[in-house]
Amino acid sequence: MPKSEFLGEFEQVVLLAAARLGDGAYGMAIREEIEDHTGQDVSIGSVYSALDRIEKKGLVVSSIGDPTPERGGRAKRYYQLRRPGVMALTRSREIASTLWEGLDLDPEAFGQ
Repeated sequence: MPKSEFLGEFEQVVLLAAARLGDGAYGMAIREEIEDHTGQDVSIGSVYSALDRIEKKGLVVSSIGDPTPERGGRAKRYYQLRRPGVMALTRSREIASTLWEGLDLDPEAFGQ
């Protein structure tokens, strides 16, 4: 499998957040979804960088929404998962599951 077919960890997280949000997937909402589910602070810049990479890979498509008064007339860019994105997520889950199968890791057995 070519390297380009593998999802980076953060790309996978961003894709999953976009999938969870459906039609409401835009940068800040994706960031909040990630933070809510991981408990980790995420910079909006890293979210947009990942979205740019996965859009270039054809995993999502973006479109501009209508301008809103609460954003000073600026429009949001919405992201929609495409079939290749779903396939990439499914493949990532299958690969991880296969690698975890039969593996029993005990953190206490490892040094710092």
